[in-house]
Amino acid sequence: MMGYEATLAFVLLVSLTFYALMGGADFGAGVWHLLARGSSRRDQHRLIGDALGPIWEVNHVWLILIVTILFTAFPKAYVQISITLHIPLTLLVIGIVLRGSAFAFRHYDVKDDEIHVRWDQLFAISSLISPLLLGVIIGAMTVGHFPVNSESFFQGYVSPWIQTFPLILGIFTLSLFAYLAATYLLLETNNAQLQEIFRKRAIIAGLVVGFLEEAVLILGKSGAPQLWGELQYSLWGACLQLGVGGFAIAAVWFLLTRRYWWARTCAILQVTMTIWAWGIAQFPYLVPPDLTVFNAAAPEITLQFITAALFLGALLLFPSLFYLFRIFKGGQKAQHE
Repeated sequence: MMGYEATLAFVLLVSLTFYALMGGADFGAGVWHLLARGSSRRDQHRLIGDALGPIWEVNHVWLILIVTILFTAFPKAYVQISITLHIPLTLLVIGIVLRGSAFAFRHYDVKDDEIHVRWDQLFAISSLISPLLLGVIIGAMTVGHFPVNSESFFQGYVSPWIQTFPLILGIFTLSLFAYLAATYLLLETNNAQLQEIFRKRAIIAGLVVGFLEEAVLILGKSGAPQLWGELQYSLWGACLQLGVGGFAIAAVWFLLTRRYWWARTCAILQVTMTIWAWGIAQFPYLVPPDLTVFNAAAPEITLQFITAALFLGALLLFPSLFYLFRIFKGGQKAQHE
């Protein structure tokens, strides 16, 4: 039976997975908003806006849950991460706030004036930067070895995340979210022209994700040896990598044959297994080599209260999310003609 520390670490991994599958796809949609071109540009923007509109705010509940659990259950890790990585974390928060504000303002603004174009640009650019920073932060935590009593500002607060591995993981995260968004948007419209546009983008993004995933593994040998070793020399690591590769190939095949529901399902499973491969390989470390879920945990009584609160909250959260998505995502697809 898992102890409270391992249980809450598991909840962190589940929350990160949901955030990637939901909030991450929203960021990816913003990337396609920025890259929209051609005569159907307005229709692409309308499709993205209609897809995000009802649910974009609620998707950040998972990020709030991650921060709350880390702050209350693993305070030593929270302090170390929030101090050492305060620059990318601050930029990430600013990007999320600007993205949300721009999306809301563009919705209520006059559609054809100059300011509306600026809101569109701000929404798209912050959608591009935020997932990049999220990946960089996770990459820096994976590398670990945060400096203690650093000799300079750069060594203490910049060098831990300005490294090859965190930066390539940031690009990988951005590509992964764009890939998810493209597969989701295929099922948000019946317009054949828009479906064809996002089908091609999903295929290209899927191939880019596959290439970057291999790059992350190769760079992990020197940049994140804990992650690389677990994935390369364990049976479960090999199985997860085969699973990720299998679902990636299946997703591209279903995209080529225009079976979009199956393509989305395979993309979701691919992303889920990718995140879980990282999480299991990282366990029990929060920041290697010193901070684990065990030595960074709060007192047991605190962990008990947090676990009980999460259980009670889940009884409200999951039915509410199901109802929300059933209302706004369970109807007919928009035509966007």
